[in-house]
Amino acid sequence: MFSSFFANKKWAAWAYFGLAALLISTYAQVQMIVLLNNWYKDFYDILQNVKDHTIDDFWTCVLRFAKIAFPYVLLATMTNYFTRLWTFKWREAMTFDYIKYWRNVKIDIEGSSQRIQEDIYRFAKVVENLGSQVADAVMTLIAFIPILWALSGQVDIPLLGKSEGSLVWIALTVSIGGLAISWFVGIKLPGLEYNNQKVEAAFRKELVYAEDDKANYGAPEKLEGLFNDLKRNYYRLFLHYGYFDVWRYMFGQSMVIVPLIAMGPSVLAGSITLGVMMQVVNAFSQVRGSLAVFMNNWTVITELRSIHKRLKEFEKNIEYKRVKLDENLQSEPV
Repeated sequence: MFSSFFANKKWAAWAYFGLAALLISTYAQVQMIVLLNNWYKDFYDILQNVKDHTIDDFWTCVLRFAKIAFPYVLLATMTNYFTRLWTFKWREAMTFDYIKYWRNVKIDIEGSSQRIQEDIYRFAKVVENLGSQVADAVMTLIAFIPILWALSGQVDIPLLGKSEGSLVWIALTVSIGGLAISWFVGIKLPGLEYNNQKVEAAFRKELVYAEDDKANYGAPEKLEGLFNDLKRNYYRLFLHYGYFDVWRYMFGQSMVIVPLIAMGPSVLAGSITLGVMMQVVNAFSQVRGSLAVFMNNWTVITELRSIHKRLKEFEKNIEYKRVKLDENLQSEPV
């Protein structure tokens, strides 16, 4: 999966220079978000202290926002395009690396066409979506943790007071705690996703065979039985995703109010301005959102784990069949 792209001279330039370009672009986007975080303070302070500012100050601040936001949109669009191109190159490398070994194996491997075409496609798609989010989360943490740490000294948090880095510790605690609970709540999902792919493959295989031979394949009774297996697995999957979604949505909504509760007393006491509050809310959201990237993408991670399991199984089958074939050839009399 990885060596076909990152350890292959043919793809080395795409693999490493492309990855470097994506990381640099992600870093640049995060720096723009930092500038927007600083803009929040100035903008909301203007709204709070209208007597100290003119309409020109307001429009100057809006123009400043545009100078940050529009380049960000352009850079994000270009980055997304290149990310899709880069992951497609990875898919191409994996596909033909698998085909090279698969063609040398004379013994049929169950579901090989699906794994080479569909599973590799899904693997590339998930890596594209999740990988970019993880890279962005890491860059965001590097940029925003020092900001949130510095802002913590201005906020008098209930029970904690003005302790150093208090907002960072709160973000870390709720995010790690949420991830730990998510792991236990969704512990059965990867296995169910894996089983789901197996029953889907069995149903698809019967239909494919029936396209060329309806006399021996595609009988309604056989298809109904395969679809019932599919239905049972989906119903179990829906049930487990149901209670996982209850936890996920409940946690997400709870996190909206956490920074507001933490800063409410300071705002009411007049020790911080509305601008500082909005700056802290945004910085807290950036840090907590980055820490929660795995929890927010738990269903995607579940899918990736099941795909990885199937592709590793396929790789082992290719190697096992090749070894068995070699043994059989060596045992044949000359």
